[in-house]
Amino acid sequence: MYTISQVAQHLNISAHTLRYYEKERIISPNRNEHGERLYTEDHLTWLKFVMKLKQTQMPIAKIRAYAQLFLEGEHTASSRLQLLEEHRISIKQQIETLLVTEEMLDHKIASYKDLLLKKAVTP
Repeated sequence: MYTISQVAQHLNISAHTLRYYEKERIISPNRNEHGERLYTEDHLTWLKFVMKLKQTQMPIAKIRAYAQLFLEGEHTASSRLQLLEEHRISIKQQIETLLVTEEMLDHKIASYKDLLLKKAVTP
């Protein structure tokens, strides 16, 4: 079992973020006799997945919806699958945008390097 500060440090996020995820019903940590949050390895695995979803721009509302579907049980598997497939499409669109942007940047960087090289060579 891990405390909120241990999880925050391990995942490099703030305790505030963990409390926010709890408030949004994305995670439900255990509690000890003093009411302090305790996290298991399963919580850590889930939080790592949540963080990847966030990094790929999945809105909190969709993460919450996925979490709720999971808690409802196996009969929601097709809904969860659909949600993740839709997100994968979004990720592929992000990748395409990033590749096009990288190409544009490469072109711009090359032109600046050429310009600076010409200035350095010209007396």
